Amino acid sequence: MTSCGKDWAVGLIAAIKDSKNHVISSDIAVVIPDKYPKAKHHYLVLPKGDIPDIFHELYLLAQNVIEVKRCHMDDFQIGFHAQPSMQRLHLHVISKDFVSDCLKTKKHWASFNTELFLPYQDAYARLEMEGCIKPLAKERVQELGGSELICNQCEFVAKNMPDLKRHLYDHWMEKQ
Repeated sequence: MTSCGKDWAVGLIAAIKDSKNHVISSDIAVVIPDKYPKAKHHYLVLPKGDIPDIFHELYLLAQNVIEVKRCHMDDFQIGFHAQPSMQRLHLHVISKDFVSDCLKTKKHWASFNTELFLPYQDAYARLEMEGCIKPLAKERVQELGGSELICNQCEFVAKNMPDLKRHLYDHWMEKQ
């Protein structure tokens, strides 16, 4: 938790209540832009309340926001953080470009490009088979947070975040 305390962790609940934040919504969930996007497109799909089974609805809204933004599913990853830092379950819908000024640290990168990011299909399968998703061991989280900066689009290994960001930008420019 940061020095912002609990206010930071519950910030998503306030964002749900303000319809100006909604990209799209349904009766039970909303899609909002991530306040600190780590890619060109980065959205959060959040349930409006605490309900027992929302996985299917969240995934449908994730697909819908990609369609609304006129993008392609193959250019996105959809999933959950294995070690959530915010209160309220939320599903990330994030483009694979990772071109963003808010992508600043190895921790940011690792949270979407290692086991710290749990793809929707994997989370759903685990819940179906095991009934729960167990948190990663603290040691594993630390190990993943310090992993090499390997490009998510090729085998390039960056020396540091600025090096990785330049490389990712080059990938993005090739697609423009």
